[in-house]
Amino acid sequence: MPKAIVIGSGFGGLSTAIRLQAKGFNVTILEKQKKTGGRAYQLKKNGYTFDMGPSLITAPEILSRVFESAGKSMDKYLELIKLEPAYRIYFHDKTYIDYTGDSDKMKEQMRKFNPDDAEKYDAFMEKSGKLYDAVITDGLGSTPFDSLQFMLKLVPRLFKMNAVLPVYSYAKRYFKDPRHRFTFSFHPLFIGGNPFRTPSVYLMIPYLEKKGGVWFTKGGMYSVVQALEKVFKEIGGTVATESEAEEILTENGKAVGVRAGNELYPADIVVSNADLAHTYKDLIDKKDRKKYTDRRLLRMDYSMSAFLLYLGVKKQYPQLLHHTLILSERYRGLVDDIFDNKILPQDQSMYLHVPTRTDPSMAPEKCESMYVLVPVANLEANINWSEKKQDYAKHILNFLEHDFGLEELQENLEIMEIFTPQDFAIYQNAYLGSAWGVEPRLLQSAYFRPHNKSEDVENLYFVGASTHPGAGVPGVLLTAEATEYAIMRDMEKQNSKLKSA
Repeated sequence: MPKAIVIGSGFGGLSTAIRLQAKGFNVTILEKQKKTGGRAYQLKKNGYTFDMGPSLITAPEILSRVFESAGKSMDKYLELIKLEPAYRIYFHDKTYIDYTGDSDKMKEQMRKFNPDDAEKYDAFMEKSGKLYDAVITDGLGSTPFDSLQFMLKLVPRLFKMNAVLPVYSYAKRYFKDPRHRFTFSFHPLFIGGNPFRTPSVYLMIPYLEKKGGVWFTKGGMYSVVQALEKVFKEIGGTVATESEAEEILTENGKAVGVRAGNELYPADIVVSNADLAHTYKDLIDKKDRKKYTDRRLLRMDYSMSAFLLYLGVKKQYPQLLHHTLILSERYRGLVDDIFDNKILPQDQSMYLHVPTRTDPSMAPEKCESMYVLVPVANLEANINWSEKKQDYAKHILNFLEHDFGLEELQENLEIMEIFTPQDFAIYQNAYLGSAWGVEPRLLQSAYFRPHNKSEDVENLYFVGASTHPGAGVPGVLLTAEATEYAIMRDMEKQNSKLKSA
């Protein structure tokens, strides 16, 4: 059996490990932390349960395919709960939209802001559906974009669909009210992208959500990690926790194993689910990096980071749904401050995850488990988070309590844990503390995104947010499919050479 080492056990690492183990590889996962999960970690404290990373599932059929690849049924491992509506989006004037896949309900709400916009909803979704068909139905999201010839064949189709236009510009063509323009262009922010420069191929997400729904899992998102780990072990896989990869071993430009502490793990192939820039900079010798040099990695654009509060509150707030967005009056200006100006503005937009709205077991009775995510600049910004984090947390809490209206929030606070961009760098080896890896912009997408197969080291592959197709739970699961495809294709080529020799 060929040996495969998978570095990291996020959704991408676990999914790839399952797929390879099911294909006949002897797979070992090396995980830095005490538990599997990577960025999909979980915190439990005083009866409160917090998902610390991903908080929703879309396109559950993509997740189901991971189980099917091992001959398993997802239904026997996970209890998925559909969220309806998917989100509540509060605008700066306290008006809101309950974002749903129900066309009639969406148009009814939109008419209150702009009747003409409501009439264009169906046409917008039709366009979104065509992008969905290209990425999901036709399998472009699960196919490696490591051939320029393959990319060039697709260029006419991409231009015909206006897939290279920025997401916001596309939404602006259909909608006049700024609230609608936000509602149908914000999704890149969920994958670390800037809506004003992320290519509109990512506009397939509204249709994906409409078609497949937005889901949560009983017990929190970490139950997905536990289910995947269970399947992996059931089919013979091995997991080594508290085993941080320190070096990818190479011979004659080929990956031949991984060193973790004092342990050496020989391998026929290595798959890194660790941060891509960290993998190249810290795990691979410079002599083996002709393309992804330190200079090139430095010149690439990385996604924003996040300031996170995990709050245990002995009070409930019915105005919050499972997923709630609270927006500043500024949209482009705020995004520019985060992505380009690299400053910490006084105003902020934020995302609140309140899983107790769906699963009360995630907090004590009549209490709320709440995670607050504020998009902030990555560590290219001159912000000392060790000094700033307590004051900024207080600023966010004051806003939520006094401006937004979560009454008596601070006096009912039982738990508050803070996670900053610096923590992303320390605990997750995230380059520049980026929460979503390589930014999804035009010249860092498809063929121009880091490939699923290393361009520097043979038998080294990548999976996760920084490779094709990108971040987000369905995106990362698709990277696992693309990476498996690349590995099996290369193995077949090697076997053909051996037979003909």
